[in-house]
Amino acid sequence: MAEKDKINALGKEAAYNLADVTKTKPQYGLLTPKWLTRVLEFKGLETGIYRVNKVVEGETPLDVLCSQTKKSDIIPEGYIEYETQPREYRLNSISTIINIDTAIEDVYSSPYDQVKEQLDLAIESLRERQESQLINNDDYGLLKNVPDSQRIQPRTGAPTPDDLDELITKVWKEPSFFLAHPRAIAAFERECTKRGVPPVTTNIAGGTFIVWRGIPIIPTDKLLVDGLKNPKSQSGKTNILLVRTGEAKRGVIGLYQAGMKNEQSRGLSVRFRGIDDKGVASYLLSLYCSAAILADDAIAVLEDVEVGEYYDY
Repeated sequence: MAEKDKINALGKEAAYNLADVTKTKPQYGLLTPKWLTRVLEFKGLETGIYRVNKVVEGETPLDVLCSQTKKSDIIPEGYIEYETQPREYRLNSISTIINIDTAIEDVYSSPYDQVKEQLDLAIESLRERQESQLINNDDYGLLKNVPDSQRIQPRTGAPTPDDLDELITKVWKEPSFFLAHPRAIAAFERECTKRGVPPVTTNIAGGTFIVWRGIPIIPTDKLLVDGLKNPKSQSGKTNILLVRTGEAKRGVIGLYQAGMKNEQSRGLSVRFRGIDDKGVASYLLSLYCSAAILADDAIAVLEDVEVGEYYDY
């Protein structure tokens, strides 16, 4: 630039030092909406133990007398047998410790409180792990506890409307929602498009979901594709769950410890552990959770669903 073309004005670099910068809160890209914990019914426990008492179900119901005119004066006798060793669910703990330098807290907590932001991100991380455990835990995870009679295979590999209809026959008593990886949902939508039956949508708990036969399909990346949340390959296999939730419906329920000291939110406590001689404050975060399936027909799974089927139109 020639000398005569220079602008006689304050430069950007100097002005930048006097300008206020608009900042965001810490952005954590791994966080998800965690829809499962929003739509699943939860029950608070007093002692961290939940016993599921079941009736021993035979092939025929209890014999009763049912006629307009009695053919006999004898009313059938009997009783309902209970399981003598019912299953008990014990809450599992998910914990972490957050350390914060008090000097950092004192000096750098405007406009955002450093302790609050650290705790908020840690809590979200615990909630992410909670959703993963509800699905995949080796003891109480939904996938591990689907009865063999409630497991089906897709007809062709990709999840078709026929496959989801078959799932509904397994959980036909007031089914609440399907649960699937976003790529499985996309694969199902492609199959619907191929057949000319695009699913409608509905709004639940602040989110918009596609619906099949009136049942919402809830997305979660915790139903893994080939063991991964975000698979890189175009193809892959996963599972789709159908769930009935609610204790009154003999469905699937989440469990948590109620009435804890230092309770921050459902099943979660935040305890201040003190400040060490280096001025570092420490906080213990503990989340207590589990899940119970109250009846075999409260859940079913479509296994080995292929998510990589595409079509040319």
